[in-house]
Amino acid sequence: MIASARAIIFSPPNNINKHKGDYDMNMLIRRNGIRLLLIAALSLGIILITSLGAIMNPANAQDNKPTVVLVHGAFAESASWDGVLTKLITKGYPTIAVANPLRGVKSDADYVASILKDIKGPIVLVGHSYGGSVITNAVNGNQNVKALVYVAGFAPETGETAVALSGRYPGSTLGLTLAPPIALPDGGKDLYIQQSKFHAQFAADVPVADAKLMASTQRPATDAALNEASGAPAWKSTPSWFIYGDRDLNIPAAVHAFMAKRAGSKETIAVKGASHVVMISHPDAVARLIEHAAAAK
Repeated sequence: MIASARAIIFSPPNNINKHKGDYDMNMLIRRNGIRLLLIAALSLGIILITSLGAIMNPANAQDNKPTVVLVHGAFAESASWDGVLTKLITKGYPTIAVANPLRGVKSDADYVASILKDIKGPIVLVGHSYGGSVITNAVNGNQNVKALVYVAGFAPETGETAVALSGRYPGSTLGLTLAPPIALPDGGKDLYIQQSKFHAQFAADVPVADAKLMASTQRPATDAALNEASGAPAWKSTPSWFIYGDRDLNIPAAVHAFMAKRAGSKETIAVKGASHVVMISHPDAVARLIEHAAAAK
């Protein structure tokens, strides 16, 4: 009897082994099922958290900042926007600093318009000096352009020229600082500012060393471009913002104030002591105004 008992204890029958195998298999299935349920619950939780985050913080879910397109003017280049670009890029704005050809109002505006067509979503179009004439003509019915920002820029009416506007009120001394024109193969003329006079005329509130670099890298505009009549102005149908220096010697402050009032400017800022290149000497103020235009409804 004792041996039989030992046999029962140490040598279980086959049906007991079978039941144990079934039990192990069921436990495995249950564990796998629980694991799958946990994974599904975790995934659902992540989806819910992401969805709630998008609802509660739409700015993070989808950044709808407009693209800021900056157009430089005569005797400048795209690098003149570097200070402003640094501010805007840091805040997440998509940006494009166009290399303005400076050949003619219509042709330059057509070139900028071709760039605008490839941009999806809202656009803030910014123009400095002669670049203001260009953006005035570049919108051309593009519904994505939601705002115009004139940075010491021309905002001409139909038929007006940059030269005529700059002389509307006294104060411009640009003509006296121009170097002898350079003849072009097509019969036109390129205009430059004399390097020795560039600092005082164009960028008086910029350090001398910086102004010397700007003078050496200045981009010429054709005489024809500055004397070409403007087409129908975009500022009549697109909201505008203006900023300029009250010591601008290229376009007198009185001309800037006149153009801003005529265009129905949403916000006009005259920066005390600033020269014609207010975007270089006061990038914070210019970037801030662009942000105001970008945020406007």
